Amino acid sequence: MRRSLFALPAALVAALVLALGAGAGNGTPVDSASKNPLTLAVIGDVPYGADQLAAFPEWVAAINGDYMMYAASLPKIAILLAAFERIAAGQLVLDAHTLAVLKAMIRYSSNTAASEMMGKVGLPFIADVLSSPRYRLYDESHNGGLWAGKAYAQEGLWQRDPLHNLSHGGTPMQIARFYYLLETGQLVSPEYSQQMKEILGHPGIIHKFVKGMKERDPDALIFRKSGSWANWHSDSAIVERAGRRYIAVALSDDPDGRHWLEVLIQAFDTVIFSTPVVQRASAPPVSAIALVAPPTSDEGVAQMPRLLKPRYSLRP
Repeated sequence: MRRSLFALPAALVAALVLALGAGAGNGTPVDSASKNPLTLAVIGDVPYGADQLAAFPEWVAAINGDYMMYAASLPKIAILLAAFERIAAGQLVLDAHTLAVLKAMIRYSSNTAASEMMGKVGLPFIADVLSSPRYRLYDESHNGGLWAGKAYAQEGLWQRDPLHNLSHGGTPMQIARFYYLLETGQLVSPEYSQQMKEILGHPGIIHKFVKGMKERDPDALIFRKSGSWANWHSDSAIVERAGRRYIAVALSDDPDGRHWLEVLIQAFDTVIFSTPVVQRASAPPVSAIALVAPPTSDEGVAQMPRLLKPRYSLRP
């Protein structure tokens, strides 16, 4: 029999966040006496259009959104972004081979493909893109973020992240910001954002978020990248189904983490579909934004929607 997901004290860093700014987060553990913080946040749908972007989000919700953890293959999304920056600059050709390598790296998490692309793009360039003022996907003022400082091979270490000494890592907030910027056409260009999203689609490995969501809705569209190594299990995705769009990110450090992610995506989905779309006077409908304290019992998932409360503003 599996243990209750939310009764476990082991580390779980999870965020369902759509962050428009530089990445606001709360670095204080839920239980400051615990070595294993639990993070769980929920936010509504991805907005579209200038009016919606101006109005959303007024609030962003996260617990430990800036908590950085080893993320295994998930930071391959950083290689994808850097590759398209090279493509946009005319320094890399998006031919059939390059496209095949990128799809193998993302959809099937090929380490060989990832290492090949890192060699073409350059590890220092990846770090420069992530920490650039335009993206700030790795931001030391927010406890780090996305980092890919080593080839996905036994050798090839260039540099570990400056704050946590991780070769491949991420924080929920910055990973979610990657997807938010992607979904709103702000990574490289709207055209290249769409091409990157297409590469993230059609997952070739059916586990974690993909398995959990397909059990709930076989027709759901999922654009994702996950990672696993030893006890570290992570997943991240844009989920589109039944007229709703949301972003989910979860990082865990526990042997049961893979199963946790199957359960978490269904819990996140329940929260989204239990939260009504709110009509704003100045923009088309966007979802209510919410924060939920971590449940401590098996009833927690079912009770999550009624516990939602906003916490802090993202606006300057």
